[in-house]
Amino acid sequence: MSNTSSPVSRPALLIAGVLLIAATLRAPITGIAPVLDMIRDSLSLGTAQAGILTTLPLLAFALVSPVAVVLARRFGLERSLFGALLLIAGGVALRPAGAVWSLFAGTAVIGIGVAIANVLLPSLLKRDFPTKIALVTSAYAMTAGIAAALASVMAVPIASLPGKDWRWALGAFEIFPLAALAAWTPQLANHTAPAGGTAALPQGGRIWHSPLAWQVTFFFGLNSLVYYVVVAWLPAMLMERGYSAAAAGSLHGIFQVATAIPGFLGPLIGRLKDQKIAAAGLALVTGTALFGFFFLPAWAPAWTALFGFGTGATFILGLSIISLRAGNARQAASLSGMVQCVGYLVAASAPPLAGLIHDRSHGWQTPLMICCLLCGVMAAFGYRAGRPIHLFAEQAKSSDLGGATQPLRQDHRGSSL
Repeated sequence: MSNTSSPVSRPALLIAGVLLIAATLRAPITGIAPVLDMIRDSLSLGTAQAGILTTLPLLAFALVSPVAVVLARRFGLERSLFGALLLIAGGVALRPAGAVWSLFAGTAVIGIGVAIANVLLPSLLKRDFPTKIALVTSAYAMTAGIAAALASVMAVPIASLPGKDWRWALGAFEIFPLAALAAWTPQLANHTAPAGGTAALPQGGRIWHSPLAWQVTFFFGLNSLVYYVVVAWLPAMLMERGYSAAAAGSLHGIFQVATAIPGFLGPLIGRLKDQKIAAAGLALVTGTALFGFFFLPAWAPAWTALFGFGTGATFILGLSIISLRAGNARQAASLSGMVQCVGYLVAASAPPLAGLIHDRSHGWQTPLMICCLLCGVMAAFGYRAGRPIHLFAEQAKSSDLGGATQPLRQDHRGSSL
């Protein structure tokens, strides 16, 4: 770290920068959903085409995330995170330019920036807050949820102002990356490499033949799949049930806050004997919320909050399981790379496919029931992934992933992502 800041202001500036980056990572992606119908009408997009706006960031997460480690090793964590913020700011500015190509190109650029920051932030937290990872991670998870909620709640009111439209709503999200860039500028004097446990490009090998690795991967990937289907289409689902666009946007905001609340429960995971019941139970909680949307739509606010809590808690548990199932840091990095690459690729096809099924079936009932069934599959994978064993435990000493096998410290479970 640079010594130009005082001992008091340096941590304060760093924490402010981290939290403002967190505020930037979700809002520009999820905040588009409340105005998606306006965009479809304005640009004459089909439902499946509109779903691609949610798919593009997921493809970036899967394909670009490994490159983040290469960038950070060359340019340093601080400068790479600054570059990620520049990409997000550029994408936010490009997206409302008016043409269809700029909408999709801007969304892709935002996804690239978010993917880089998502990979590098945990490595920075491990370096600068080694004894407070769970606390700081919870703080930035909550910040990301609150920022996403504000974006969802305010999108329709901004788009409905006299003389304004959806372009103004999307452009308003620029406040998040600009604030983060301003707060992060003092960190540019530093030039540090990412932690050795940061997830890198999957290299193949024995981990791809491990049943446990695939169980963890599909538990994570199926949660991402159902989450992004609802992120993309919840306002549209609610409006088909008679909610106004503003009310649907507000419920979308409640959903975003609910996903962040489980961040405070993260430290409890390390106290569990195993994660079998927790993983299966949370998957079923998510499925119950989807079932409620289908059969009791009048209770949508309750189902929205329950779904947000279920998917948010499952995401945190999935990240924890990656480290808990690994026997050493290199295994954790390899498993993390596999989980993020395959998991987000699994999820990427879901939003446009759900939109296509909606168009063919003339309603959201079929996509909802498919997601509900997938939650049952996720529960089965989660129960297996939650067993208290390590990858290749029976052959740990001869594992080609290297290193003496020993459990990772619980405080470092997020550092491999």
